[in-house]
Order: sequence, then C-alpha cells, then structure tokens
Amino acid sequence: MTRIDQVNRDRIEWCCADYGLSAQDLAAEVGISEQSMQAIMGGDQQPTFLQLERIAKFFGRGVLFFLEPGAPTTEEVHTPEFRTLANQKPNMAPRIRSLIERAERQREVYVSLKEEIGEADYPLFAPPDLQGMDLSAAAAAARRWLGLDDENTFEGYREKVESAGVLVFRSNGYNGKWQIPKDNPILGFSLFDARCPLIVVRKEQWEVRQTFTLMHELGHILLHQTSSIDDDQDMHGSDGSEREANAFAGLILVPDKYLQTISDEDRPEEVSQFDEWLHEHRRALGVSSEVILRRLLDSGRLDHADYAAYRTWWRSRPDTAQESSGNRQYRHREPKHIFGDRFVRLVFDALGSERITLARASSYLDSLKISDLRELERHYAGV
Repeated sequence: MTRIDQVNRDRIEWCCADYGLSAQDLAAEVGISEQSMQAIMGGDQQPTFLQLERIAKFFGRGVLFFLEPGAPTTEEVHTPEFRTLANQKPNMAPRIRSLIERAERQREVYVSLKEEIGEADYPLFAPPDLQGMDLSAAAAAARRWLGLDDENTFEGYREKVESAGVLVFRSNGYNGKWQIPKDNPILGFSLFDARCPLIVVRKEQWEVRQTFTLMHELGHILLHQTSSIDDDQDMHGSDGSEREANAFAGLILVPDKYLQTISDEDRPEEVSQFDEWLHEHRRALGVSSEVILRRLLDSGRLDHADYAAYRTWWRSRPDTAQESSGNRQYRHREPKHIFGDRFVRLVFDALGSERITLARASSYLDSLKISDLRELERHYAGV
C-alpha cells in the first residue's frame, strides 16, 4: 500500500482546529483507526493516498492542500462571507461548514459561466435602495422590485427572487453533500455578494416554512447587506437584525393591503381553530398561520398571549415532521430542485456552446450520471 511522503501535518492540525475537532474525532469521521491517526499526526507513520483523500474530502480540500508547505491562515482559506457565518455560529457542525463552502464554489461557477457566455439572458443583481425607509415601506419597495403579485408557492417566490439576480439553492432531502442533516437546527443561510447573492434554504415537509426562510434571508441581503445563518430560534428572534428580517419577511408575504381583508370578528376563541379560520388566506398567500398571526400581532390586532398559545398548541401536534426525503424516481431533476432553473439552464447553455465538457457539466449538476444528465437535457428541451 503506497504511502504519501511529505504530508504537511500542520495543515491537518490546522483543519482540525478550524473545525473544533481532535485527532480522535477526525479518525471517527473519516473511517481511520484511532491508532493509525495518532501515528500519522505524530509523524510515526505516513498516510496512504486513500487515507489522505478521505481527510481531504472531509475538510472540503484537495489532496494537494495537505502537501503544500507552511500553515494556512483563516483569511487564505475562508472568504469574508464564510467567516461572518462562522462567527455567528461558532459551533457550526462540520457538514454545515462544508455545505457553505460548497455553495460558495457553486456560486462562483455560476458567475464564471455568466461572464463566459454573456449575461444578456441572466439577470444582474440591482437591489432597490431601502436605506432610511421604515420596514413597511421597505417591504413594499421590495415587492415592487420583485414584481410580486399572486404568488403562493415556494417555487413561485423563488422564481421571482432569482429573476432579481439572487441565486436560490434548496438543500436535498437525501443524505449527501447537499443535505442539511436532519438533526441540525439550521433552516437557511445567505451569502451576500454585490455581484450575485446566494440564499440556501433547507428542504422541509412544510413548504410554507421554506418560503418564510427564503424571505427572511432576502431581508438580511436587502436590509443589512450582509451574510447570515439562521436556525429556528433566529426565525423567532425579537431583537436587532433578526427581528427586522422576520418583520420584513412577514410584510413581504402578507402585505398591509391584504392584512386588511382578514376579519377580526371571525377569529375563533380557541387557538386550535386558528388554522381553519385562516385556511383560505394561507392558501392564497402560500404562508403559514403563524406568519399571518405574527402580522396581526405586530399590527396590534392580536394579543401576545393568543399568539404564544397558538405556537404552543401547534408545536404539541403529533404530525409536525420537519423534513421529507422525496422520491428518487426523478433523479435527473434533482439539480433543478437544488440549484434552481437559471443555474441549470446556464450550465446547459455553456454545454451547448461547447464552453464546458459533458464531464464538467455533470460535476456542476450534482455529479449526475451522463444518462441522467441527458434525461434532464431532454426535460428542458420539452422532449
């Protein structure tokens, strides 16, 4: 078994420190015995190529990264946007860290391909100036900018956001590199970039939760012009930027004009009946009862006790599953669900103009098998 000479152990140690892992933790994560890992880190044994490849893959690096001299710095390895998220969630799980960096690389693919083939058919990010506006006015301006009308599905809202020059990814329900683990609380994150911001939304069983996460992250991009990563607690935050992003999302999804059509006189006394009371409004807007109730609360039309009682009742329901995996019968369509329509079309435009190879297109589209890639191509061609 061939072993690799000149491995820079300082770089392995740096990555472990960056992830907050011990050598023992790393051994368990990459499937190497603790004894072998201790020997490798102590300099008593050189790793095999397979072992080094596992280590590199886990940390999202190439094998050559661990052969270069010297210890890296955080500034060299991580973008400012990544560091912003890491500072917000210092105990971020390794798989979330890898997902963020993977999403960053995927965005760079999109930006690079746009520059390569020309940007005429792909929107530029030109956000409205919301500085100095109160949240209600800012949300109204954002609705006009997005061209929102009667959208009531996640994909409908997603299409509008993507049309405004913001990439929107949605995590995959299956265990793999594009999944947010089911036991992880992260609901979404945004990576601000003046050229092309990116929003990543967790796939959930309840589509309305995805929609709120999308608009919450858009609020961070438009209002704060910064990157953010959010869990369920942040989505109910009542202070600072999280409060503003929550209120902004509510105003986007339930504008003042629509809120006036909801009758307070029809509101039932029992919070368990609120869902039935708001059923038609939820369906029309594509939002949850909680979003509407929060708007009523912020407008002074609902007592905080009733809002809190509804949340308590809803969480106690037995059918509150948070995530579904879907059906892999249509594996070829998964890149569209993960990366969005515009990303996939751009890859096929680049492939059709012979600017990238078939293998490269496959790597950009979640490593689809060539047969699945061709099936996806036929799907876009309407064949």
